[in-house]
Amino acid sequence: MTSEALIQFFLSTGRMNAAQAADVATSFSPRHLARHDFLLRAGTISDEYFFLESGIVRAFAHDADGNEVTTGLYSAGQVALEVSSFFNRTPSPEHLQALTDCQGWCITYAQLNGLFHARPEFREFGRGLLVRELARLKTRLLALSTATAAVRYEALLKSSPEILQQVPLKYVASYLGITDSSLSRIRSGSRGAEPA
Repeated sequence: MTSEALIQFFLSTGRMNAAQAADVATSFSPRHLARHDFLLRAGTISDEYFFLESGIVRAFAHDADGNEVTTGLYSAGQVALEVSSFFNRTPSPEHLQALTDCQGWCITYAQLNGLFHARPEFREFGRGLLVRELARLKTRLLALSTATAAVRYEALLKSSPEILQQVPLKYVASYLGITDSSLSRIRSGSRGAEPA
């Protein structure tokens, strides 16, 4: 049994047809993470490509002072993955931890590589996904450098409302690159929000 959400994810780049997507989906195994479970711990090599069907996973690292910094928030329809560690086979600088109970589908590095070599349409899907995710990352980096905190908050509210409903505000603030108090002011509609 495979997931319709996983099949739709494969179809999202327009690089494979429904039959191919359904066939590729059979290579993925169901995976459950309980709230607070770690998908990946910093210092280890990522070996799971985890497509989230439900739930939220947080990526975080520690700054020079030992404080947690939220570097990613992944929700349904996204892949929770530390890309550099997974593809370069190097120790991860980040932790990936479930903030809620999560259901999804996973595949190991070796299995994914096997699919890339055996299925040209899956390689094309991977290329399409890479371009999409690079564009999303560039948009996020530009926003952190050029947009006000309020604009960054509104963009997150529009693109991922479930994150603002289910993720503790301290993690959302860290992800947006602002203080908890700035986020509280923005949420309350105050004009005094810092641009951070």
